[in-house]
Amino acid sequence: MQRDPFTDLAARYTEVRARSTALCAPLAPEDHVPQPVADVSPPKWHLAHTTWFFEALLLTPAWPGYRVHHPGYGYLFNSYYEGEGPRVPRAQRGALSRPTVAEVHAYRAHVDAAVQAWLATRPTPEWLERLELGLQHEQQHQELLLTDIKFILGHQPLRPAYARADTGTVDPQHEHAAQDAGPLRWIAHPGGVVAIGHAGPGFAFDNEGARHELLLRPFGIANRLVNNAEYAAFIESGGYERAQHWHAEGWDWRNASGERAPMYWFRGEGGAWWHQTLAGPQPLPADAPVTHVNWYEACAYADWAGARLPTEAEWEAAATGAGMPWGRRWEWTASAYAPYPGFRRATGSVGEYNGKFMVNQQVLRGMSFATPPGHGRSSYRNFFHPPLRWQYTGIRLARS
Repeated sequence: MQRDPFTDLAARYTEVRARSTALCAPLAPEDHVPQPVADVSPPKWHLAHTTWFFEALLLTPAWPGYRVHHPGYGYLFNSYYEGEGPRVPRAQRGALSRPTVAEVHAYRAHVDAAVQAWLATRPTPEWLERLELGLQHEQQHQELLLTDIKFILGHQPLRPAYARADTGTVDPQHEHAAQDAGPLRWIAHPGGVVAIGHAGPGFAFDNEGARHELLLRPFGIANRLVNNAEYAAFIESGGYERAQHWHAEGWDWRNASGERAPMYWFRGEGGAWWHQTLAGPQPLPADAPVTHVNWYEACAYADWAGARLPTEAEWEAAATGAGMPWGRRWEWTASAYAPYPGFRRATGSVGEYNGKFMVNQQVLRGMSFATPPGHGRSSYRNFFHPPLRWQYTGIRLARS
């Protein structure tokens, strides 16, 4: 019996939306509101914003007669879409005591019911592509949601734990699991003409295309990520005290921030390193990949180690053809976030999704512990400003 694609899509929609709710299940209502820094959004805002995306960019234009749940929610939960009108400034999302958490869940239920009813009308492929974009967008926010929750709880003096085994979403034992404890090995790549960018069937964001060829010189890339013990050796050797390892902006960041270790690291009794995890404070595991480092720190470590960061083209070529394991951390690359040859922005508000951010940011490749299942691929281009490190970012070395 042939499967109905609309039924399958309705089931997938329900599954993706339920995961966002499950990620928030361990939280108290009070945990849904704080915004310690501008880059971290409150969990309540994530739940509402992803719902607004379906309402504003799918239901309203695609289904004549749809009535928005609340006329003021667009102003509250639009993120950065200029084409959708004014919005609350990003740094003020934590000031929104209303709507309540319960009202946000009612908003989600209203939109979910509408999307399912709309799917029953068997919409055109064009609008089904928009629905897929909304699901992929929600999965991106699920990763942001988890890392934002970690920041909110991890920067409280009581250092509370988040993870709870019955959510069915994340296993805290995997957050900092050990990787290959053997010595770092170099995987040789012959270089030559390689093709990068998304190809074939399946979803990809617009910034993953157009697929194109370029010439690489021969290079070597590490078989594994830099681990905590190796990064601790960088610290103990005075890596944060030697300007020669740092970019000028990185040294300025180091001086202004006062940071001398990755985010969430702290000294325990006897001076041993500990770190804050989703399960609360834990001794730092030596063989786990280092995480929560920014691009400046990654570059400084690579220079100290006599290596460099890979370009994103080198990373993709190695990930698809050299047998390089990946997927534990978002891996900083040496590449600035810029459009591929042939990239074109979509028309309308969805054209604001990626293209307008192609300036002053660095590309990260791979995926992380927090990436939802099925959301990663070797052509995925993540991007962040160099000082940011609250995501599960890591370091893979390369050399010419």
